[in-house]
Amino acid sequence: MSTVRDVMTTPVVTVRPDTPFKQVVAAVRAVGAIPVVDDCGRVLGIVCEHDLLAEKVILERSAGRPAAARRHGGRGKAAAATAASVMTSPAVTTRAQATAGEAARLMCRHRLGSLPVVDAGGRLIGIISRGDVLAGFTRQDGDIHREVVRDLITRQFLLNPQAFTVTVGDGIVTLSGRPESDQVGHLLAAAVRRVEGVAGLRDQMRYPAGRTAGWRVLPPLQPW
Repeated sequence: MSTVRDVMTTPVVTVRPDTPFKQVVAAVRAVGAIPVVDDCGRVLGIVCEHDLLAEKVILERSAGRPAAARRHGGRGKAAAATAASVMTSPAVTTRAQATAGEAARLMCRHRLGSLPVVDAGGRLIGIISRGDVLAGFTRQDGDIHREVVRDLITRQFLLNPQAFTVTVGDGIVTLSGRPESDQVGHLLAAAVRRVEGVAGLRDQMRYPAGRTAGWRVLPPLQPW
């Protein structure tokens, strides 16, 4: 299972809190999202296209007010704005050792297009985007098969791989066999659905309680 470190982009284009608004706009247009860091490289916030659009709305509303109102309540010209004034803070971040699936769940939960990747001290070491995590769905069926049999059935669950039959086609995993208990079967099925690149699971296992799941295709576990 790939980690954030495997798919993150590095080095990262960044800005400082006092970077002028127009430079921030140019940077965001070039790469989509820009972490704002301090002198030690710690992430203070992030600026994305949504932040810039919100700033544009504020500026246009301010420009439509009478001059006296703008002086008291308006933000002023875009030239006076900086990265610190438009960034989202604190930024939602992830760690390099997190899985790509965990990063995807964070992005989905917070409706983000990118996540800064930080070390234990909060210092920026990379960035991961939606495209990076979606790349997992292009995994080859053979790679998925090896991970299910070798990493899950054999190593994680300590089961006899010969007791199960695993086939993979177009990202759909078909799993048959007889788990030692209902709980083990349910946990194994859930783990398979979390494997990167799995588009769905046909659970054909014969559960000890007498229930067979049938050919209903279960989707991968949702990232939220």
